[in-house]
Amino acid sequence: MSGTHPAPRPRGRVPVVLVSALTLSLLSVGTVRPAETTTASGSGTTVPRRVTAVVYFLHGGYVSPAPRTVTAPATAAGAVRALLAGPRGTEARHGRTTAIPSGARLRSLAVRDKVATADLSGRYDDGGGTLSIRARLAQVVYTLTRYPSIEKVRFRLDGRPVTSFGGEGIRLDRPVGRADFEDVTPAVLIESPPIGGTVRTPVRVWGTANTFEAEFRLRVTDATGRTAADVRVMATSGSGTRGTFDVTFPYRAARSGPGLLTAYFYSPEDGRRVTVDTVPVAVRR
Repeated sequence: MSGTHPAPRPRGRVPVVLVSALTLSLLSVGTVRPAETTTASGSGTTVPRRVTAVVYFLHGGYVSPAPRTVTAPATAAGAVRALLAGPRGTEARHGRTTAIPSGARLRSLAVRDKVATADLSGRYDDGGGTLSIRARLAQVVYTLTRYPSIEKVRFRLDGRPVTSFGGEGIRLDRPVGRADFEDVTPAVLIESPPIGGTVRTPVRVWGTANTFEAEFRLRVTDATGRTAADVRVMATSGSGTRGTFDVTFPYRAARSGPGLLTAYFYSPEDGRRVTVDTVPVAVRR
């Protein structure tokens, strides 16, 4: 996987952002909030509340988050259904794809002892080789484990427990979590802001990373195409162990409008810039 090599120290004075060990779980600081309902004033009835969820599509073969609005209290099930519906137009134009076959449905979702059991229709298992199968499994696992109440996922197809998935025989005889899909996780996974999000200075960026010596860089490009910020970041761990990062840094944008958040490192072999991931955002001055 890319992003597992050291990034040479940049020349000159560059803002340095270091992060200490997080005292809260990474999953507890995202945009997903506990399911909520609202009572209609004077009616005594409960009106479902619309809340923000995050689903995971693919970008360059790796999981990539995208925001969705779902109805509480069944927010986790709503997120999976939104995932199965696939990327929207803007997301597709920015290279977001899905490995989940069209027509796959969520039959039911149950959570017990931080393990979610997702019962999907048989169409979810249709076609694809090992990479496609692992990617579609990772998409569901990442979407569900975005919730702090879920750590792992068990799969069912048409009500039957799954122990071997797809024609390639991927073993699923136990609940699986994010660590089981490191091969389809980018070296730097930007969890927030998601694609299409609006950012203002100072911007907060958080996620996970598995890079050499836990080091990489983040760059903000404004609507003019100019670099508004370029900072060095250190995750809590790296070099084969995925760590977390949560940084806030200022930027100077010449103009508000469509911009880009880029995670990258410098190749130790030839010094070239290697892009790990890009997230289109709306940059505000």
